[in-house]
Formats: sequence, structure tokens, C-alpha cells
Amino acid sequence: MRTQQRLNEAYRQARIESFDDSSKIVFMSDCHRGTGGLADEFTRNENTYLHALSHYYRSGYTYVEVGDGDELWEHREFKLIKDAHYDVFTAIKDFFDEGRFILLWGNHNNYLRDPEYVKEHLFTYYHDHQQHTYEFLDGIEPIEALVLRHAVTGQEILVVHGHQGDFANDQAWFLTAFSLKYYWQYLHAIGVQNPASPAKNAFKRHRIERNFSTWIAEHRMAVICGHTHRFKYPRTGELPYFNSGSCIYPTSVTAIELEAGEIRIVRWRVVAGPDGVLHVERQLLRGPDPVASFDIR
Repeated sequence: MRTQQRLNEAYRQARIESFDDSSKIVFMSDCHRGTGGLADEFTRNENTYLHALSHYYRSGYTYVEVGDGDELWEHREFKLIKDAHYDVFTAIKDFFDEGRFILLWGNHNNYLRDPEYVKEHLFTYYHDHQQHTYEFLDGIEPIEALVLRHAVTGQEILVVHGHQGDFANDQAWFLTAFSLKYYWQYLHAIGVQNPASPAKNAFKRHRIERNFSTWIAEHRMAVICGHTHRFKYPRTGELPYFNSGSCIYPTSVTAIELEAGEIRIVRWRVVAGPDGVLHVERQLLRGPDPVASFDIR
């Protein structure tokens, strides 16, 4: 099965990071930051996302962006995205400058596999109004996969975007990207969804989840991913398949938190207080549970 092969490749080539019960890590995926136009679904949640990032930065978390942070299939010119979401990239740079940012590429930003593209678009930022080039994420190395290895127990968690083995978004990605750029993005702007996307195709979404569960059962290892835009947290007796969801739900942003040896999934959304004042609220969806309880070796 192609998914098994692709996940095996990703695991073998993964960056390995140690963690322990003092670690604080947050996983967020599928922001699909665009250029601020009608097709840019991220804009409606941008303030919520920024509030969440601010919380995680102040609280000492490492931010792992689990793929598809930027919509490069529709807008390969990264500068347009940076200009549209300047405050977001300023917040990300704060994490990066302190060594607390890990960037995974997914299918919609797989151009980040190319070191030259990364150097050209991410190392610096040109400010049009000030006519000055600033250092941005200088030296960053986006990766396909991350393996978190517990410093004491040796428990491993594989982190990937989740498109591995999804034919339309992996092996045939160029054709899908072409159709999105020159056809679907215009329909997307008026609400018509691309059927190749697992986010809007339940059959594709469930197939991806089944394929990943097969790999988890064989390799006896938890996986954290995104791609399907459906958050998942394993129930009692289920295999440890975690999905961080997305940042483009109609009214909310979801994230997986790993802290103090425990893991949980949360939702950030705008709510009205008793006085009618709107504020961003963090809600616990599932967990927390000990990370060790998902060690199935």
C-alpha cells in the first residue's frame, strides 16, 4: 500500500527531537494562509489564531506547524502571503528566534522541499513601505516528518502532515495543484469545494484514517497529523491516531497540546461574554491523558 511505503520513508528520514515530562509542545496544521482575498479562509480566524499563538509563546511552548501552513498551490509567490498576514509571521518569527518553531511541509506547501525556494522566500522579508530587507526565518529547514522520542522511556511519536499516500495530493500533486490554481480557487471563492480535498470528501477522509491506522498497528507507534481538517483524538481502545484538525473551521481553530507528560486537544473560538463583549476562549475537547498511555509497543 502506497501510504505504508510513504510513511516508512518519512519515518526513516525524520528529524528526531527529544522530549520529556517537562516539555511543552503545541501542534497546529492546515492554516492555508492565502493573500487575504475571497478564497482565503484563514482570514476569518486570523485574530483567534494570533491570540492562541500569543498564549503558547508566553507559556513557553514550542510551536510545531504540521503542514499546509501557507496556500502555495494557489499563490506560489510567498511575498503576497507574508504581506497579507504580516502579524502572523511576526508572531511565528518570535518562536523561531528562540528556537521554538518547527516547520513541516504538507501537500499545499510542498514547494518548501526545495532549499533554494526556502532561501529565497523565507530567509528574508522585504518591507515595501520602508524599502528595506529584514531577516526573517534565516536558516530554517522545513521537514516532512518529525519523530518525538521520550528521553526516559524511548516512546516515539511520528508527526507528519498526513497527505502521504493520498494519490491526488501526493503522487499526482502537480495535476491537483494545477487544477486548483487555474480552476478550483475561483469556484472556491464562491463556496464550491474541490472534491479532491479530503476536508470536503468523507470517503477520502475515512480511507486516509484507515490507512494511517494500519501503519500505526503495524509499527506500534502513535501518529500526530493534519490534512483531513477533522480533529481526532483516540478513544479508549482505539489506536493512537491524533489529528490536529485545522485553523480554518468556520468559527474556530484547533490544536493538540503536549505538556507535563500529558496530551490533549483544544479548540480556540470567539465567544460573547455575559456583558456582550467578544473574547477568544480556549476549550478543552478531549484529554488530558498521559502520553505514556498511548505507548503501544
